[in-house]
Amino acid sequence: MFQVPEERTKAIGIWALGYAAGGALGPLAGGLLLQYFWWGSVFLIAIPVMLLLLITGPILLPEFKDPQARKLDLLSAFLSLAAVLLIIFGLKDIATYGISWVAIASILAGVGIGLLFIQRQAKLADPLIDIALFRIPSFSSSLTLYGVGCFVMFGSFFYTYQYMQLVLGLTPLVAGLWALPSFAGFMLGATQGPNLLKRLSHAQLMAFCLLLATIGFSIIARLDAQSSVLWTVVAMFFTSIGFAPVVTMATDLVIGSAPPERAGAASAISETSAEFGGATGMAVLGSLGTAVYRQFMFSKSFEGIPAESVQQARQTLGAAVNEANKLGADGAKLLTTAQNAFINAMHMSAWVSIGILFLLIWLALRTLPGRVAQVNQTV
Repeated sequence: MFQVPEERTKAIGIWALGYAAGGALGPLAGGLLLQYFWWGSVFLIAIPVMLLLLITGPILLPEFKDPQARKLDLLSAFLSLAAVLLIIFGLKDIATYGISWVAIASILAGVGIGLLFIQRQAKLADPLIDIALFRIPSFSSSLTLYGVGCFVMFGSFFYTYQYMQLVLGLTPLVAGLWALPSFAGFMLGATQGPNLLKRLSHAQLMAFCLLLATIGFSIIARLDAQSSVLWTVVAMFFTSIGFAPVVTMATDLVIGSAPPERAGAASAISETSAEFGGATGMAVLGSLGTAVYRQFMFSKSFEGIPAESVQQARQTLGAAVNEANKLGADGAKLLTTAQNAFINAMHMSAWVSIGILFLLIWLALRTLPGRVAQVNQTV
C-alpha cells in the first residue's frame, strides 16, 4: 500500500501505535473480565472484535490483488506446523518429566521435518515462504532481530504477570493497571524511535534500544518477594521503550529491503517471525523456568504438609497458591518456598534474556547500516 519510503515508515509507526494501544487495553480488559466473570470470558471478548473487523475491513481497507497470485501449498503448511509442534512438545516434555527418548525423538523429528520444509520451499515454483528473500543481508538480520526480540519479550510476559499476581498478591485488574506504564513506554519508543534516525544509524539506534531493554531485564533479575511493585513497573517500562523501536525499525527494514513486488511476502514473513518468536519464547523460557521451579521444589522437604498438596504445589506456582489457601496457616511454608522457586526461575529467564540481547546488539552493529547518511536516503 505504501511504496514511498517516507509514507511507509509513518504507516509502520501508526501500526505500532495500534499494536501498543491494543497491548495496553488487553491486560486491563482481561483483568476486568477475570475480576468479575468466568475465565473463558477473556476468549469470548475477541468474538465481537473480530465481527467488527469482518464488517469494516472490506469497507475501509483498500484491496490490492496480485494478478499472478500463487496458490497455497497445503503440504508446506502441514510440514511447518508439524515441525513447530514436535519441537515445542519435546521441550515441554523435558521441562515436565526430564530428558527422555520420547522428548529427544520429538525434537529431532521436528528439526528433520523443518529441514524438509526448507528444501521444499527452495524447489517449489510457488513456495509458502520465499527463500530468496533471505539472501538479502539486511532482510535476514532485521528478521532475526525482530523474531528473537519477540522471543525474549514474550518470554518475559510469562513471568512478570504471574509475579505480580502470585508473588506480590495483586488482583488481575490491579496487575493490568500497573502494566499500563509499560505500554506507554512502548508507544513512546514507537513514535520517537524513527525521529532518532536523523542522528543515529539503524545499527546505532537498534543497539542503543536493545541496551535499554537489558536494563529492564537486569532489574527483573534482582526482584524478590519483598520488592515494591514499582520496580516491576520500571523494569517493564525499560523493556518496552527499548523494544518498541526494534519493532518499527526491523519491520521497515524487512519490507524496504525486499523488491516492491515481494513487499507483501516480506511483510508476511516479518509477522510470522514475530508470532513464531513470541510463541517459542513463552514455550522455551517457560519450560526452562518450569524445570528450575520443579527442581527447587523437589529439593525441599515439607514435613507436616499433606503429600497430595506438596505434589500439586511442585507442578506450578498457581497450584501452590491454591493448595496453600486450602491449608490455611500450615500452608505458609509451602507458599513461601514455591514463591522463592518461581523467583529463581524468573531470575534465570532474565539472565538468559540478557545474554540473548547482547548477542542481538552485536548482530545489529555488525550487519545493519552503520551510516546516518545511508539511512536518511531511505527514510
